[in-house]
Amino acid sequence: MGHLLEVEHLKVSFPIYGGEVQAVRDVSFYVDQGEVVAIVGESGSGKSVTVQTIMGLIPRKNIKDGKIVFNGREITHLSKKEMRKLKGAEIGIVFQDPMTSLNPTMKIGKQIAEGIRKHQKLSNVEAKQKAIELLRLVGIPNAEERYHQYPHEFSGGMRQRVMIAIALACLPKLLIADEPTTALDVTIQAQILDLMKELQQKTGTSIILITHDLGVVAEMAQRVIVMYGGMVVETGDVFDIFENPKHPYTLGLLQSIPNLHEKEKKRLEPIEGSPPDLFSPPKGCPFAPRCQYAMEICAQKIPPEFVISEKHTANCWLNDPRAPKVEHLIAAGREQ
Repeated sequence: MGHLLEVEHLKVSFPIYGGEVQAVRDVSFYVDQGEVVAIVGESGSGKSVTVQTIMGLIPRKNIKDGKIVFNGREITHLSKKEMRKLKGAEIGIVFQDPMTSLNPTMKIGKQIAEGIRKHQKLSNVEAKQKAIELLRLVGIPNAEERYHQYPHEFSGGMRQRVMIAIALACLPKLLIADEPTTALDVTIQAQILDLMKELQQKTGTSIILITHDLGVVAEMAQRVIVMYGGMVVETGDVFDIFENPKHPYTLGLLQSIPNLHEKEKKRLEPIEGSPPDLFSPPKGCPFAPRCQYAMEICAQKIPPEFVISEKHTANCWLNDPRAPKVEHLIAAGREQ
């Protein structure tokens, strides 16, 4: 059985004065049915552009190469009309800030019912009833009354619950959550994550979770894709990434977050330097200028994908059999 989603050698660029920004550089990954996959990395690593391309939100002229296959159908260059049919019915999305996605002049219930009517061809009465059921499902109290209220009458956490209801209205096969809890306080963040986990288990929907928060990754994901400089640098299941990182950037991310379970508190280690300029990306590994383990070849040639195990790969020259062994790199990963 094939993957639900396959992204193959995707390249996305944006023209600017004097050239173009290479935002996504030869990215490949897959998502299986019922799987929660997290894509992590610093701002500017290409996470959001990648998923926006999947959603058809990036103009086709900016897609320089590669293809996207969803549920056995290539969707890379679908028309806007074809993508509108696909979005909502089969692919849902939850953005970071619901106030930029919800219509402030339209009642919440109608915004939910609109997609239901469009994709499921239900009557107004049936769509309204289903919208109220969805409000209850995502934990909105007094759903019948809330149906008639506007977005500004909801708290931030409740607005995000509404966005999840809209995204799940037609039971999509894939849900894309782009930093869904960043704008929320810690308590509400935990509630939203618990809600997403519960709904995913009930519906079997696959989820792509875009985040920079590794705590969220540990809580939600089964598999992790680490991006840097517009490229995938490591993939693996959660255990692989947290306990056995094979790329120095992944290790750097792990060392820069606190571990509340450690008996002795250690100083957090920031990743020195800045992400690469994607207007003129480096010739070799994009992380080489910030990497304490960089070798001469790292600055000269982009590393290939090294297979660590069946589901664990890393694009780092340290995994080449000819490279010096850096045992303390792995040991440091296990200390997290």
